[in-house]
Amino acid sequence: MPFELYVALKYLRAKRRTGFINLISYISVGGVVIGVAALICVLAIMNGFKTVVRSKIIGADAHIRVNQFSNVPFDNFQEVLKITQNTQNITGASPFILEKGLIQHAKNTEGCVIRGTDLETITGISDLPKNIVYGKLTFEMTPPPEGKNGQPLPGIILGESLADKLGAMEVGDKITLFSPNLDEGGGFMAQPKAKQFRVSGIFSTGLYEYDDVFAYISLKDAQTFFQLTDQIHGIDVKVFNLDKVNEAALEINSQLGYPFRAKTWYDNHRNLFAWMEIEEMGMFAILSLIILVAAFNIISSLTMVVLEKTREIGILKSMGAFSNQIRNIFVLQGLIIGTSGTFVGSVLGFVLCWLQKTYELISLPGDVYIIYAVPVEMEISHFVFVGITSVLLCYLASIYPASKAAGLIPVEAINYN
Repeated sequence: MPFELYVALKYLRAKRRTGFINLISYISVGGVVIGVAALICVLAIMNGFKTVVRSKIIGADAHIRVNQFSNVPFDNFQEVLKITQNTQNITGASPFILEKGLIQHAKNTEGCVIRGTDLETITGISDLPKNIVYGKLTFEMTPPPEGKNGQPLPGIILGESLADKLGAMEVGDKITLFSPNLDEGGGFMAQPKAKQFRVSGIFSTGLYEYDDVFAYISLKDAQTFFQLTDQIHGIDVKVFNLDKVNEAALEINSQLGYPFRAKTWYDNHRNLFAWMEIEEMGMFAILSLIILVAAFNIISSLTMVVLEKTREIGILKSMGAFSNQIRNIFVLQGLIIGTSGTFVGSVLGFVLCWLQKTYELISLPGDVYIIYAVPVEMEISHFVFVGITSVLLCYLASIYPASKAAGLIPVEAINYN
């Protein structure tokens, strides 16, 4: 065992005349343990929330969205769809139409986002089939003939919050859509185009921004309703490996070229995830203050140990110990305190996170939040980063008292009372 480590361990195990020094040492270790455990738990919880939000957004949206600049409709979309489907790492692609409009049921009227969808391909890129809570994923209704030409009205799928505000929570309820496009041939008295539908299903993604505004109709009905003939607004794409989404988007852009563009799910929600990352860094900086307080305790503890061991330090130096060796003794003491506290804190943080993930000890009201328990998602990088930060702070805290010990003059130290 190296000389410095042997003496450092001896000083840590020795019974000091002043019990208060031992108390400060224990408080220092406890502070590191609490700080590390708190950091790991908070980072795991924030990562859990980020993972849940990401999965909800991806499930309701798409991994990649291909459209033209300014969301201009385009025709001959079958060729674009074929190129997109043949791109490497792509598992599914679905055309869509996206327009704003008004929706009315009885006396209730709300603004909404109308999405024309192809049911044959939507199941390959979206979680919409899993999110249906009432009714079915269909746009074909089977009530008695009532529309034009004696045909049943087409079906529409509403978000749960939107259906609740409209009072259209029953499958089969009749609603009316209004388009900003004016009826052709209306002349001076032209009015917004209107079309009736029946509710065929209600979906819930858990994200209020989607459930409160989205209404799905068939792609053909949307083309007719918005006078787009054989045009669409874009193509939603799903990739096999989410880590390869940027590569897939770049390949699609290179194949299609201007005026098309492929944007990833992160590009479409950049502000949300950038805010979450800033919040995560802020929480890390704030909770690191707990470890910093423990580091100040280490300074106090080691400084008092230096005062208590002044005569012994003088004897060691008079026997040939170098100043660097004396410095290393107290630096090692600080590192031992920091490392032991970091290890125990990491284990404690892991146990707490595992308990929450396994048994969901902390629950959340499901009618308020999109989940029923606090989510936890641990990553090895969090343990490594927190551990390095904790040990580094403890090391920096030990430098000052170690330098004071190394600077003692042997004769004065031996005669110190």
